[in-house]
Amino acid sequence: MNTKLTLTLEKDVIAQAKEYAKQKGLSLSEMVENYFVLLTQSANTGDLDLTPTVKSLKGSFSAPDDFDYKLVLREQIAKKHL
Repeated sequence: MNTKLTLTLEKDVIAQAKEYAKQKGLSLSEMVENYFVLLTQSANTGDLDLTPTVKSLKGSFSAPDDFDYKLVLREQIAKKHL
């Protein structure tokens, strides 16, 4: 049974979400529902199911305590788009 839900969001967020949904061939309601389903499923199952390959790699990398992956990512993106 479908039930109506009212959300309050910024206008540009709504416009961007509508455009994204349109590009994906979804209604905004479908997209929000899918997101909520995803959130609640991952919360109920704990960790996401990892493929055997990913499981084998888990824990194989140790970064220094002061490692800033966001900084490295920004630098790499900047290099790519120069």
